[in-house]
Amino acid sequence: MKKISNILTIIALIVIVVLIGTISFGYYKKITMEVKNPIVTMEVKDFGTIKLELYPEMAPDTVANFIALANHGFYDGLKFHRIVKGFMIQGGDSNGDGTGSPELSDIGLAEAGTDSDKKYCITGEFLANGYENKIKNTDGVISMARADYTSYSSQLTTESYNSAGSQFFINTASNTSLDGSYATFGKVIEGLDVVHAIENVEVKATAKSTDSNSDSSSNTEVSTPVNDVIISSVTVETYGVDYGKPKTLDVWDYYDWVYKTYGINLKQYNTNN
Repeated sequence: MKKISNILTIIALIVIVVLIGTISFGYYKKITMEVKNPIVTMEVKDFGTIKLELYPEMAPDTVANFIALANHGFYDGLKFHRIVKGFMIQGGDSNGDGTGSPELSDIGLAEAGTDSDKKYCITGEFLANGYENKIKNTDGVISMARADYTSYSSQLTTESYNSAGSQFFINTASNTSLDGSYATFGKVIEGLDVVHAIENVEVKATAKSTDSNSDSSSNTEVSTPVNDVIISSVTVETYGVDYGKPKTLDVWDYYDWVYKTYGINLKQYNTNN
């Protein structure tokens, strides 16, 4: 019996050693294995392919949002609707003019057409908003476009910072004035020549929106392409990593703000007129 007991003890010790070794190796592999960043492949009709590397360690929610939108085909068929030579090319708006917002169904968080489906925005992951995002707005860096509501009130800074949805822009120059105020989240690794080719298309004047990514102080901006620049498709290789869904916020409501601030019901006024 004693011999059997000793054999069982030895077997138990061997099992423990093997388990410890397996766990230790797994941990070592996890902390030493290089995890590849997501790679975006953006096909632009008549121009070519743009590939971008995303940086989830700097802007995790922004990256999760972009990937979720791409995975649901949101960007396929949309346009680069705003192009400013020597500045940036901007796209990703469902309306094609800078006024649109994505809906929860676009990232799989609601069923399209239901009461739970609504427009959303995400938190701005940049320094001015309290996030340690160190990516600079240099040539080829992709950032989230956002609105600027401070023209209505200087107290709407937070609402402006947290207003990005689906629209993005790719810098075509070193735009240091934007550093720390826009959520940078990736960079072009192939096809920068395609970006600059798009930058040089013929553009025409357009009405200026509340989007603050503008270098013009006039009421109009010469930035709308004469001929549509179509994003045929956007796909993302995540190398098996699930980046989840972004934390979403409600879109700021101008009519609701006016009512709460001034007691004026603009919705009722517009209906009556």
